Amino acid sequence: MSLELSIKDPGREQDMFAGRAIALFVVVVLMFGVLVARLVTLQIVEHETYQSRADDNRTKIQTLAPSRGMIYDRNGRILADNKTSFSLAIVPERTDDLDALLHSIVEILTLTPQHLERIRNALDKPRRPDSAVVVLEALSEKQVAMLAVNRHRLRGVEVTSQLIRSYPMGELAAHAVGSVRRLTKEDLRTVEPVQYSGSQFIGKRGVEAFYEKSLHGKVGYQKVETDAYGRVRRVLEVQGAQTGQNLTLHLDSRLQVASVAALGERRGAIVALDPRTGGVLAMVSQPSYDPNLFVTGMSISTFDDLASSIYLPLFNRAVNGQYAPGSTFKPVVGLAGISSGVTQWSETIEDKGWFQLPGQERVYRDWSWTKDDSGGQGQVDLNRAIYRSSNVYFYDLASRMEIGSLLEFASQFGLGRNVAVDIPEASTGLLPTPEWKRKAKNQPWYPGDSVNLGIGQGDLLATPMQMATVAAAIANRGKVVRPKMLLSSDVSIDEVGTIDELPSVLGLDGEDWELMIDAMENVVHRGGQGFRGNGTAWAYIGQQVGYRMAGKSGTAQVVEITQGEEYDEEQLSEFRRKHAWFIAFAPVDDPTIALAVLVENGGGGSSVAAPVARAIIDAHLTEELASIH
Repeated sequence: MSLELSIKDPGREQDMFAGRAIALFVVVVLMFGVLVARLVTLQIVEHETYQSRADDNRTKIQTLAPSRGMIYDRNGRILADNKTSFSLAIVPERTDDLDALLHSIVEILTLTPQHLERIRNALDKPRRPDSAVVVLEALSEKQVAMLAVNRHRLRGVEVTSQLIRSYPMGELAAHAVGSVRRLTKEDLRTVEPVQYSGSQFIGKRGVEAFYEKSLHGKVGYQKVETDAYGRVRRVLEVQGAQTGQNLTLHLDSRLQVASVAALGERRGAIVALDPRTGGVLAMVSQPSYDPNLFVTGMSISTFDDLASSIYLPLFNRAVNGQYAPGSTFKPVVGLAGISSGVTQWSETIEDKGWFQLPGQERVYRDWSWTKDDSGGQGQVDLNRAIYRSSNVYFYDLASRMEIGSLLEFASQFGLGRNVAVDIPEASTGLLPTPEWKRKAKNQPWYPGDSVNLGIGQGDLLATPMQMATVAAAIANRGKVVRPKMLLSSDVSIDEVGTIDELPSVLGLDGEDWELMIDAMENVVHRGGQGFRGNGTAWAYIGQQVGYRMAGKSGTAQVVEITQGEEYDEEQLSEFRRKHAWFIAFAPVDDPTIALAVLVENGGGGSSVAAPVARAIIDAHLTEELASIH
């Protein structure tokens, strides 16, 4: 070994060690500084940012759907309620394999392929990320228990309870109250998205639709803490939803039940009004449907049966059915003749059972006409023409009237337009004018058109609600009221706005109204005079009436009968037979009810529709008397 290699330099080694130690110390200090700086950044500078991210991982904001306002009848009986229902909801973002999850749900609940298809359709609808999608509703207690037992297999599944709409009267009041339906993509484009973020249903028909804004309420929110599976552990903060307004309707549920019972299994419609206010006391359209099916769900076949039925259960005949009013229009024609000076109460004509316009061959028959020409009413004034329903009298009167003045007078009763306050979907009917006929049929107005109009036939169309409004106007001695559903609410309703009063029918004095009412009283109460002297409805409803009722029967032809031929109902199919009408009000001196009854293809107005009207008025006055005592 050489001498140079064996000699060590302790000082140099010490300096080298010290340098390395200092360098390491500096690195450590720098690293520690970086850590402290990062800690300061995380804990102080960016504290709120990371706190927010952490909260987002463990907390969620959930919307709280408001409870829908209740709907009551005038006596406080519930027409639309809310009941608790359990639903199965899925948050797709919380599951790794959606198909496997759906397979497990089908297996656990023993669902059909149709159920699975409905679940997939629900999941395909637009939604917000991380929001729960309700895929099955109205779960049974057994189904809820099965889901709870298999909770470990169902990541992303929630069983929720919610209040859903319930209609205690079912199909008895479906067309009067309306119904809610499930929200669609089209609905979401027209409503405020935030307010409906927690809702599944929206009012689609009737009162439920018109007062949707008030009934729906305002959405609420809750902040919840969740676990790794997204399940709620505790509620941190709540801003409650605002319950919708409760509504009270003019509708009388007892009268509604009595009206349905009076109509029975026949197709038709009934509208009963309080002539003092215009309040709708009863609204019936038969056949009907159960609105609860649109809430709890129904099979495809059940919906197809409802939608495709030839009897149209989903169609509201009371406000949308448009029919020739037949002889129920005669009081309007008679009053128009008096108003215009074309006739007087004392003026008479000879009713031989037929009528001809001068210079024309066509013969217009009276309902009493027979092939041997033994029909006819004899000498007829306006009073007798009403209670005997003389077609010939009104053929003659309408042919002598200027068509414009007749139509203008009729429009004052609400015909040809919708005057209802809160029933915007009501049809307007049709008051055919020469201008309308020229545009619609490219034809001029013929004198025969006026003749047909005189007995409520031809192109004239009216709804049962419009004819009830006519009856109410006569009951009020010329004051026309606007039909309305709403009686009162918990809070002021802003949907309706100011209700404009309609002007009274012009051109008549009090005596004219009393004389017309006398004639309509005779329709019901004039009896014992022989067939040609009795009121048309006396034999059917005029016996043993404890009050005075005024009415008018009508039989509206559906198909044209060939000249010289008699109407033979037995030879016609069901839907080609005449419609039966009856309008009435009572008690005559101080009316509290005015109504219109239509029985589709029912036949005679006096024999078929009048007994229905009598049963309803009996029920109304009995209940009214009981409430007084």
